[in-house]
Amino acid sequence: MTMASGRRTDGGGTIGLVAAIGSVAAVGLGFSITLPLLALTLEDRGISSTWIGINTATWGLAAIAVTPFVSKLAARIGTAQLLALAILTLAAALPLFYIAPFWAWFLLRLVGGAAVTTTFVLSEFWISSAAPPARRGIVMGIYASVLSGGFALGPVILSLTGTQGMLPFLIGSGVLTLGIIPVLCGLPVAPKLDRREKHSFGRFLFLAPAATGAALLFGTIETGAFALLPIYGQRVGHTRELVILLGIGVTIGNILLQMPMGMLSDRMDRRKLLMIIAAFGLLGAAILPLVAASFWPLMIALAIWGGVIGSLYTVGLAHLGSRFTGSDLAAANAAFVFCYSLGGLVGPATLGVAMDVWNPHGFAIGIGLFFAAYLAMLIIRIGLARLPKAVSKGVSKKLS
Repeated sequence: MTMASGRRTDGGGTIGLVAAIGSVAAVGLGFSITLPLLALTLEDRGISSTWIGINTATWGLAAIAVTPFVSKLAARIGTAQLLALAILTLAAALPLFYIAPFWAWFLLRLVGGAAVTTTFVLSEFWISSAAPPARRGIVMGIYASVLSGGFALGPVILSLTGTQGMLPFLIGSGVLTLGIIPVLCGLPVAPKLDRREKHSFGRFLFLAPAATGAALLFGTIETGAFALLPIYGQRVGHTRELVILLGIGVTIGNILLQMPMGMLSDRMDRRKLLMIIAAFGLLGAAILPLVAASFWPLMIALAIWGGVIGSLYTVGLAHLGSRFTGSDLAAANAAFVFCYSLGGLVGPATLGVAMDVWNPHGFAIGIGLFFAAYLAMLIIRIGLARLPKAVSKGVSKKLS
C-alpha cells in the first residue's frame, strides 16, 4: 500500500473489488454488443469487408496511442473519476455510429477505442490494488471469468434485440452507462495516484517481460483466433453454421478455467506457471490439426486449450500486481494493455499470412510459432535469474 495526499491507496478491499469488477463487467458486456453490431451495420450499408477491417483496426490504434498517458491522467483527474468519464464517453459515442456517415466512424472509433482502453487499464489497476496479495491470482481469475461471461452474453442480447435500427445501439449504450454505478459506489475507496513513477512508460514494457510478453502473446492469439477461427473451420471442412460456434468453445473454457488457474498462480512461481501455460499452448497448437476435421473433438480441444491459454492474461496481471504498487502499478498495467493491443494488431494479419502459406493448417502453425517464441524467452529469462548477479548482468548486456 502506498500513500498519496495522506489518503489510503489500497483500492478499498472488498468494496473496491466489487466496484472495479462490476464496472468492467458492464463495459465488457456493452463492448461485446458493440463489436458485432458495428460490423453488421457497415455490411448492411454496403461497406466492403476490407474497409470494415480497416475501420475496426482503429480501435487498436487508439489503444496503443492512449495507454502511455492513462496513469498520468488518472493522477490528475482521479482514478474513479477518469474511469466514470471513459465509460460515459463510450456510452455516448455508441448511438452516434448509427447516425454518422462512414468517414466519421474513424473518429468515433478513435474516441471509443481510447475510452474502452482507459476503462480496462484503470479497472485492472484498481483490482490489482484492492486484491489481497495472497489471493491476487484467484481475484484476477474471478475478474477474467466475469469478463468472459459478459463477452459471451453480449451476442445473446444482440440476437434478441436484432441488429437493425437504433434500438440495439441504445441498449448497448444503456448497458455501458450502468457501468458507472459501481464506480460511483466505490468512489470513496478508489486508489489514489501521485505523479512520481520510478520509470518511464517505455521501461515498464521490459521490467516484467514475463507479464508483458504474456499480454502480447494473448492479444495476438485471442484476436487472431476470433477473427480467423471460423475461416480455419471452413477450410478443414465444417459448414458455416458450425464454424460460428467454434468461438463459443473458447469462451466457455475461459469462463470455467480462469478461477482454477488463478488459484494455482497463488500457490506457485507465476513465471514458471506462465512457462507451463506456454508449453501447453504449444502442445495444443500441435494437436489442433489432428482433431480439426471432427467438430466435437475440435470444440472440446478449443475449450480446454482456450481456457488454459486464456490464463496468460490472468496470471500475467497477477504477476504485475506482485511486482509493483501505486503509480508504478498503474503505469505497468498500462504497458500490459499496450502489449495486448499491439498483439491485437499483429495477430490477425500474421495468422492470415500463415494460413495462406500453410493451407489449411497455417492457423495452428502460426499460433505454435508464437508460443515457441514466448517459451524460449521465458526459459532464457528464468535461466538468467538463476545466474550470479554479476554474470547475469554481463550476459544481459551482451544480449542487448
